[in-house]
Amino acid sequence: MARIIPLSEGAFTVDGTKKFIPFNPDTDSMQQRSGGSLLVEIQPFLVITDQDYILLDAGLGYRNADGVLQIHQHLIDNGINPMEITKVLMSHLHKDHSGGISIVDPVTGERSLSFPQATYYVNRHEMDYALEHDGKSYHAEDVRILRERDNVIFTEGNGSIDDYITYEVTGGHCPYHQVFLIDTGDDKIFFGGDEAPQVSYMKRRFAAKYDYDGKRSMELREQFKQRAARDGWTFLYYHDTRLPFGKL
Repeated sequence: MARIIPLSEGAFTVDGTKKFIPFNPDTDSMQQRSGGSLLVEIQPFLVITDQDYILLDAGLGYRNADGVLQIHQHLIDNGINPMEITKVLMSHLHKDHSGGISIVDPVTGERSLSFPQATYYVNRHEMDYALEHDGKSYHAEDVRILRERDNVIFTEGNGSIDDYITYEVTGGHCPYHQVFLIDTGDDKIFFGGDEAPQVSYMKRRFAAKYDYDGKRSMELREQFKQRAARDGWTFLYYHDTRLPFGKL
């Protein structure tokens, strides 16, 4: 059986400025936040299979009070050495998913991959798009290093990894967004990135205005639901503040 470990960096609100502001549900109120703000969790996942330690997206890349990368600390707290990660699967390169791809040494100022022992899987066109659209949603400085390392595989279209992970370019949330299905034989674990970010998105039909193609994302979710019902998928919800993962 595969093991799923959510690696939550906390809850945040985000508005049209694309700034992620920490949100404490015990002390903060959505009424205090700017109009149109969304409440989201930032939650990468570790999936442990017989073959791999798989990281799905990389979070904001924030450090804790001790200066340790949050995602590294979460792994350590779960008994995992960050150097044990074997694969990093990236749905897309928006900053809230890719900020933890790389880290800057506070002494030398040199940037390195946060998971140097892992193979990173990134859509080739998404990489180009991220560098071309550096700004609000994309931080080129966090991801540019991917082009400079030999442990990065740039995917194109749909395909498979090691005969048990499949990826599909879906293009709803951003033009080259991709989703992953990990099929261990015992488990089918689906990561829909920002096209299936919260369980509530799977329960009602709507087109999100902030998606590149909201209508396509809506249609994709219907397809995901049908496939999940047929094959028994477990969904990983990157932005859900209450339910990290589960079956529909």
